[in-house]
Amino acid sequence: MINFRRKASEDAPAVVEATTPDESDAPVSVAGARSRSYTPGKGKATPKRRDQGKRLTEKPPANRREAMRRMRDKQREARKEQRAGMMAGRDEFLPNRDRGPERALIRDLVDARRNVATYFILGLFIVIIGSSQAMPVAVRVGTNVFWVVLAVAVIVDSVLLGRKIKRTVRERYPDSKLRTGGNQAYGIMRSLSIRRMRIPSPRVKVGTKV
Repeated sequence: MINFRRKASEDAPAVVEATTPDESDAPVSVAGARSRSYTPGKGKATPKRRDQGKRLTEKPPANRREAMRRMRDKQREARKEQRAGMMAGRDEFLPNRDRGPERALIRDLVDARRNVATYFILGLFIVIIGSSQAMPVAVRVGTNVFWVVLAVAVIVDSVLLGRKIKRTVRERYPDSKLRTGGNQAYGIMRSLSIRRMRIPSPRVKVGTKV
């Protein structure tokens, strides 16, 4: 009787366990393929629990009162940011009438000179007090003269400022689409306000060449 024994094929790939420097417990074949049970590493250490808590989002408010408080705090911060942006002259925080390089140039032209119109409000208070019936006749007469001189000075200085604005804007921005009259009115209205109260804040000193 003849026994037929099946010999192991010499060409069948033998699976052995090999180790690598990084994953000593990961079984691989001779061809370098990893077994299905192998899970690759993340490449970095798992963060600790206390570090994970720092990345959590803000917790929802416990009640309506806390929600209102948070909303007021956010609104307050938004107003502060808006105010700071306006004072700094950033276009994204300014109203439409103050935006653009032309208007920034006009503000610099106004802030770089001493404007008679800046003293108009102060002079108006002096006139109101000096023209009171309780004042002597001489004081009232002098107040009226002062009022006429102040008004004429404001008009003349505003005309000179308007001409300067017109000339400078045309030279710097010949393709500007803003109306010349609007630019002049914008500059004159700024010159009427006290320097410390101007918005945006002046960025040039008096006497600076613009």
